[in-house]
Amino acid sequence: MILIIILRQYKPEFSIYISLITGALILILVFSKISNIIELINNLSNKISIHQEFISLLIKITGIAILTEFSVSTCKDSGESAIANKIDMGGKVIMVSMSIPILAGLLETLIKII
Repeated sequence: MILIIILRQYKPEFSIYISLITGALILILVFSKISNIIELINNLSNKISIHQEFISLLIKITGIAILTEFSVSTCKDSGESAIANKIDMGGKVIMVSMSIPILAGLLETLIKII
């Protein structure tokens, strides 16, 4: 963080590269921890008999949300807020379209109950 601040003063064109590298390293560290959480969710879903397809979709949607937020933050840091807004909208559209099977399954369950 300090390196980015110092670099912005003297070589602002290199500060974005340091910011990207730092963000990528943090993302890699976070993903290593997320694998433990995914394993726990899979174990729990097997115990309570939730469709594995739904769990897989939820994990993918969460991953897309994380990557979208990372991309949006990177674009905003580099001063490209217009591109950041488009990435944000695209990520939301992808997440909604991926959640349709979950919503359909939920509606089928509600119809069976009624």
